[in-house]
Amino acid sequence: MPVDAPTTVRIAAMRNGLQPTERRVADLIVAEPDAVVELTAQQLADRAGVARSSVVRACQSLGYRGYPQLRVALAAELGAQPPRDADHGDGPLGELRAALARTAQSLTTAVSLMSADDVSSAVADVARASRLLVVANGLSAPVASDLAMRLTAVGRPAEVIADAIAQQIAARQLSSADVCVVVSGSGANAASVRAAEAARSAGARVLALTSFASSPLADLADRSLVITPTGVSFREELAHTSRVAHAAFVEAFVDAVAGVLGERARVVRAHVLGILSDNLDDGTA
Repeated sequence: MPVDAPTTVRIAAMRNGLQPTERRVADLIVAEPDAVVELTAQQLADRAGVARSSVVRACQSLGYRGYPQLRVALAAELGAQPPRDADHGDGPLGELRAALARTAQSLTTAVSLMSADDVSSAVADVARASRLLVVANGLSAPVASDLAMRLTAVGRPAEVIADAIAQQIAARQLSSADVCVVVSGSGANAASVRAAEAARSAGARVLALTSFASSPLADLADRSLVITPTGVSFREELAHTSRVAHAAFVEAFVDAVAGVLGERARVVRAHVLGILSDNLDDGTA
C-alpha cells in the first residue's frame, strides 16, 4: 500500500475487506475525522463500542503499524483539505459547482492506492499482449468502450463486447499470451466476474480496474489497479456511482501505453488524425 494514500481514501477502497468491528472503527473515522484525530486509541474504541484491540487491528488492516501512525496521517489529510465552508452559490448552479468541487478534490487522490510497479507492469502487459479483451457491464461499460477505442487509436488493438454471455465466450478463447481487462467500479458485477473467471480458466492474465481493494474481481485478478471511489463506502458507490475518475485514468493510462509502443503509436495516431479529418463535415454542399 503506497504510503501517500490518505486515510479516508484507504478506508473507502478497503472497507469491504474489514471485519465488522474494524468497520465500526473505520466508519467512525470517516464520519467524524476532526473529532477522531483528537482521541486516544481507547477513547476511539469507546466511541465505536469496540475493544481497543479492534482499533489496533483496524489500523493494521488499513496499512498502518498502529493507531499513532493512522492518527498522524489523518491529521495530515485534514490539514491538506480545502475549506469546507466555500460558498458555491445558491440554486441548481450552486449545487453543480459544489458537486464538481467535490469531484475535483477526489481526483487528486484517484491513483494514491496504486504502486509504481503495479502501474508499470499493467502498462507493459497491455502493450505487449497478443490479444487484448476489455470487459465491463452496467455503468462501467462506457469506460470499457472508451478504453478499447483509445487503445486501438494508438496502435494497441483492443476488443470490447457488449453482450455478457459473448464476453464469457470470448474470454474463454484467450491464451496465456493474452490479457483481459475487466472494468468494474464495485468489483462485484456478476457478469464481469464470470468473464474474469473464464479468462483465468483460459490461462490469460486478468487486469482489474476497480474502486475497491477487496472484492470478488480483485480476488480473481492477477493485478488490480484501484481507482479510489468518490464516495466513502460501498453503499455510496452504488447509490451515487461516478466514473469520472475511471474516465480520467483511462486517458492517462492509454498515453502511458502509447509511450511504450513508441513509433508505432505515433504512426497510428497520424492515421487516426487523417481519418478524423476526412470525416469532418464543414457544412458545405
